Amino acid sequence: MPYPHWGPGAGAFWPLIPLFWALLWGTVVVLVLRARRHGKGPFAWSRPGTPASPTAAAEAILAERYARGEMSDDEYFQRVSVLKGGAT
Repeated sequence: MPYPHWGPGAGAFWPLIPLFWALLWGTVVVLVLRARRHGKGPFAWSRPGTPASPTAAAEAILAERYARGEMSDDEYFQRVSVLKGGAT
């Protein structure tokens, strides 16, 4: 017995130490991956669906509003043409 002052059975916990560290690091990895997937915190990945330019973002917003029925056909096409540099 390497440490007799710890009492009998103290050595039974030594095999559990690697398990403890594996669970701890596994939890850290899972939390970081979840944060990346949900786009939160300093570990967030850039979203692949984000538009490349402000004009593309505005067009996407207009398309969403048009799909929800918040604007008429004429209003949608007029606003899109203004964004693309056409006549009003």
